[in-house]
Amino acid sequence: MSTPCTEGFARQAISLTLNGSPCQVEVQPWITALDLLRERLDLIGTKKGCDHGQCGACTVLLDGRRVNACLLLAVMLDGHELTTIEGLAADGELHPMQRAFIRHDAFQCGYCTPGQICSAVGLAGEGRLEGAADLRERMSGNLCRCGAYSNILAAIEEALPACESEVRS
Repeated sequence: MSTPCTEGFARQAISLTLNGSPCQVEVQPWITALDLLRERLDLIGTKKGCDHGQCGACTVLLDGRRVNACLLLAVMLDGHELTTIEGLAADGELHPMQRAFIRHDAFQCGYCTPGQICSAVGLAGEGRLEGAADLRERMSGNLCRCGAYSNILAAIEEALPACESEVRS
């Protein structure tokens, strides 16, 4: 239903690769990637936390780089590759980062976990870390209200070598 404020804004068709599969969808110009994923495509693993880009719960991978889906307009996805938490597993096997999070019990309530994992996978493609302090700094955009940080960092440290080799291949 259009209102006086939305009249004249036509939906725009976009094409993207979503979790490894081609996807075409029509979106209004003001819809965020987060709302597209959750409300239209039923990919609810990506969480809506603050809706202001401050908590990292909505972190996804755009062309392999981590971004906050709440700050990205859906029309900006046209022609790009988007990977959500649902797209990390392959052939029925969890991604190495997902396995490490399970092994290290790196979640409590689990709300931030998809964003934490996507951020950590994106981190693997950003270059060498300069130690634990650098890892903490690079993950500082992803907040955990439960305080599972020590387990999250241990999981990331364990899985990064496998993720980095995956990025290089």
